[in-house]
Amino acid sequence: MSAETNISVPYLSIPDEIRAMLAVAQHGCEELLIKDEFAWKLAKSVQTGRPLRIKLGLDPTAPDIHIGHTVVLNKLRQFQDLGHTIIFLIGDFTSLIGDPSGRNQTRPPLTCEQIEINAKTYLEQAVRVLDSEKTEIRYNSEWSMPLGANGMIKLASRYTVARMLEREDFTKRFKSGVPISIHEFLYPLMQGYDSVVLQSDLEIGGTDQKFNLLMGRELQRQYGQEPQCIMTMPLLEGLDGVNKMSKSKNNYIGINEKPSEIFGKLMSISDALMWRYIKLLSFRSLDEIVDLQNKVRSGYNPRILKVLFAQEIVARFHSQAAAQRALEDFNLRAKGGIPDDISEIKLSGAPLLIGHLLKKTGLVLSISEAFRNIEQSGVKINGTTIIDKGLKLGAGIYIIQVGKRRFMRVILCT
Repeated sequence: MSAETNISVPYLSIPDEIRAMLAVAQHGCEELLIKDEFAWKLAKSVQTGRPLRIKLGLDPTAPDIHIGHTVVLNKLRQFQDLGHTIIFLIGDFTSLIGDPSGRNQTRPPLTCEQIEINAKTYLEQAVRVLDSEKTEIRYNSEWSMPLGANGMIKLASRYTVARMLEREDFTKRFKSGVPISIHEFLYPLMQGYDSVVLQSDLEIGGTDQKFNLLMGRELQRQYGQEPQCIMTMPLLEGLDGVNKMSKSKNNYIGINEKPSEIFGKLMSISDALMWRYIKLLSFRSLDEIVDLQNKVRSGYNPRILKVLFAQEIVARFHSQAAAQRALEDFNLRAKGGIPDDISEIKLSGAPLLIGHLLKKTGLVLSISEAFRNIEQSGVKINGTTIIDKGLKLGAGIYIIQVGKRRFMRVILCT
């Protein structure tokens, strides 16, 4: 899709005030299209006093937000602090279609009930980053549902199949003979139409959303609007440092998790990955981050920085007091101690095999995972390492530990 623009402002001619805003805007972003055009939008905003309309659309496909999602939320907050209007768009209509971005097969659509539940928790969690009083919250069912069959046909006529197949994931699936459902072509069209309705000046999304974001730009042109600029943000790697953070890969940090769990997970990342997390998640300035990197090169212990960063993130989603308790709890665990705030569960069915017990507590997802942890000496009961996968536990009270961070008090009854 063409990213041409009729507006051109040479970067060297940009006033210092606008250049400073651009520096904040681009910090941590992957790509800004088109920088000169966006500089012009910023300058016009300053001159007229009209805030830019900056849009983020999220489909509520899961009930929880993890810190990978907050990369784009943080960027929205920065624009909010600069005085611009933030549009947090819940894709309750587009969720019914299913985003094909990065998919090698058709994504199963969600039910209306699932979408409604997930949307509620998305909002509750997003406002931990955004200023709720300064955020425009919209649902794309507002304008997508009334379109009807006639409106949908007219919208579909604005784009060709050949152009749609330029999309990388569609191309791969087409060439490999993997089915592409017609309704999947509607997804980028509907997301682009959101930008038309909302008259957005800038749309932000992950790097996997570039095609969809450009679609909005194209449709705005066709509807006679000034086309939006687009900004793509990096996809945050998970705790494994390899794959994109994802609940399905169990390499995520949920913002609703306990402070001690968030803190412990952040402390577990490698020193190299720490800088990636700090760059994308910390509210420290770029100059501060560069200064910290120089200190580490000069011999400063990176663990100290990791502690400060973990406390910053815990404080953001909980409180400063919770961050301090999380640090104390982490130090206690490191010495082999048991945290004070562990969860408790009551189970019946004693005697119970250790694998079944671990699965019932939720400390592991499957019996096979329980066995792997036992084989790796990663399971303790009342402080004693378990090596017998056939162990049966009778009625009683047990402190179960899996790995370094997962604890639970189990009351086992007959």
